[in-house]
Amino acid sequence: MAVAEMWATLKEAIETYTGLSVTTFFTVLAVAAAFYYAVAGFFEPPPPPRKRDAEGLEGVEPLPPPVQLGEITEEELRDYDGSDPNKPLLMAIKGQIYDVTQSRMFYGPGGPYALFAGKDASRALAKMSFEPKDLTGDISELGPFELDALQDWEYKFMSKYVKVGTVKTVPVTEGSDAGASGTTEQTSQTTEDAGIQADHGAQTKEDVITADLDAGKGDDTGRRAEVKENSSSAEGESGP
Repeated sequence: MAVAEMWATLKEAIETYTGLSVTTFFTVLAVAAAFYYAVAGFFEPPPPPRKRDAEGLEGVEPLPPPVQLGEITEEELRDYDGSDPNKPLLMAIKGQIYDVTQSRMFYGPGGPYALFAGKDASRALAKMSFEPKDLTGDISELGPFELDALQDWEYKFMSKYVKVGTVKTVPVTEGSDAGASGTTEQTSQTTEDAGIQADHGAQTKEDVITADLDAGKGDDTGRRAEVKENSSSAEGESGP
């Protein structure tokens, strides 16, 4: 009886002071409590790490800050493939070098993309190829879909990793062109001279053959004249 009287008194008080029914009042009260706990959760400090996690964090050395290398060659870039743990892990896309040391589990030794480290792997990333012949920065003859895929990779690297340098391209100097032209001209001249000498040799051989033929004809004519002369002498001696 006492509980029923208290509940009746509570209902009457709620309806009198709030103007709400009992069901509506408790619904509003529950929503308000949920909102309070949700907002309070944003300002609550994070819980302290567990002892085991804290010990693990203490054993991990922080990553060194990225070092700007400037312009280096592809040969120098190969030294940063992760084989030396004291060096940063680098990788290049479209000639731009990025420090991917923080993702050593992917690009370091034993990782799924370890063969890309220390190289400009633009072509391989565009084609999603793991063939050694595609581990190059040459992106010529790529299709539009492959170029779009490469662009997505470049955006990902630009937003996630620090650019530390560029890959140096080796230009073709004028001296090399002049040397190549000189060699070509020299080769052509040598070929031409050889042809002239061959023609001269053929002409000389032809002249020798002609002279031999003429000499043979002269001997034959002499022999014929000698035979004719002998015949005439014989006829004179046997004449009447």
